[in-house]
Amino acid sequence: MIHLEQAFANNIHTARGQAVHHLVDTPGYEIKSGVRVERALPLWSDRLNLVGKADLVEFHPDGRIYPVEFKHGAKRQKNWDDLQLAAQAMCLEDMLGRPVTHGAIFHASSHRRREVEITATLRDLVIDTAAAIRTMLASGKLPPPVNDARCKECSLKEICQPQAIADRDQQRLLYQHLFKPED
Repeated sequence: MIHLEQAFANNIHTARGQAVHHLVDTPGYEIKSGVRVERALPLWSDRLNLVGKADLVEFHPDGRIYPVEFKHGAKRQKNWDDLQLAAQAMCLEDMLGRPVTHGAIFHASSHRRREVEITATLRDLVIDTAAAIRTMLASGKLPPPVNDARCKECSLKEICQPQAIADRDQQRLLYQHLFKPED
């Protein structure tokens, strides 16, 4: 909805996310215990046709590259967080010509990191998801809302109206069942 229909709304969760990102939104770097820490690092991959910005990337003395994505809230595992981190890792690989095998999600409320292995399965999911999004954008049509647990806290809930769409579809099914033409 944000990219196809230019629709966006803030709520407490988007505000918290923006507050957390203020910690890493100013480009720059510092050296901590021999590790170069880059903030707000622009990312791209011509191969994947992706562009973005990493919240934080650590460049370790042993050559290891370690992206860190900041999220508000307590430590938890969300597949879309892992997908975002994997896309960042794949962009870094394409930019720098070196493997990125792991990264982390930093959960601001608990001040804890959750390490994520950048697996082949996660890499394939990045490629498939990016292709599906490009197809959707090219078609100019949004898929129907899913109306699942994610909708409860979504800032776009009032714009998207997933419950209204689900109710309409349920009524349509009921109508088709009750007034089914005789065979």
